[in-house]
Amino acid sequence: MSEQSIARMAANLRQFIKFGMVGGSGALVNFVVFVLCKKIAEDFFHVHETDVWFPILGTEFNVRWYNVFMVIAFLVANTWNYQLNRMWTFKSVNSVSWLRGFFPFLLTGLGALIVSQIFMVLLMNPTTPIGLPREIFDDSTGLRTMSYWANMISVILAMPVNFIINKLWTFRSRPEGPRVVHEQEPA
Repeated sequence: MSEQSIARMAANLRQFIKFGMVGGSGALVNFVVFVLCKKIAEDFFHVHETDVWFPILGTEFNVRWYNVFMVIAFLVANTWNYQLNRMWTFKSVNSVSWLRGFFPFLLTGLGALIVSQIFMVLLMNPTTPIGLPREIFDDSTGLRTMSYWANMISVILAMPVNFIINKLWTFRSRPEGPRVVHEQEPA
């Protein structure tokens, strides 16, 4: 293995670790926003997280309030993560404007959100093979709140795929344009 290959692998590992640290802080932001959404919905609107927000037409499935809370938490955490990754993890990349870079990051995140939503539904549903046990997660205390655990597990499961797509698409190095040399005309 060449020195250049080893250096590239080390740089990628450093970026992955930084991305993970940013992701960890984003997971904390996601968790706090999720909890706040749940508390606000319950205390002010008397809505329970498992109540149906709207039925999916033509199916027996529903979008529940915890799905809505997860989307709101995702949008806040995704913006947080983008800014930190732009400033710190991938700062050496020849990047584009904030908005132009944010939309690919958001699209990548939406893919991760879909994966997270699928895991969230599977973890919250007691009839699925990976449903969290209701005898442990009975919502009696904060640490036993099923949706909190399902949300965090879902976010963690989406992280590796999110890193790879962001590394290869959102924060990829863009070649600098060709240098144009203007010859000066003699005076």
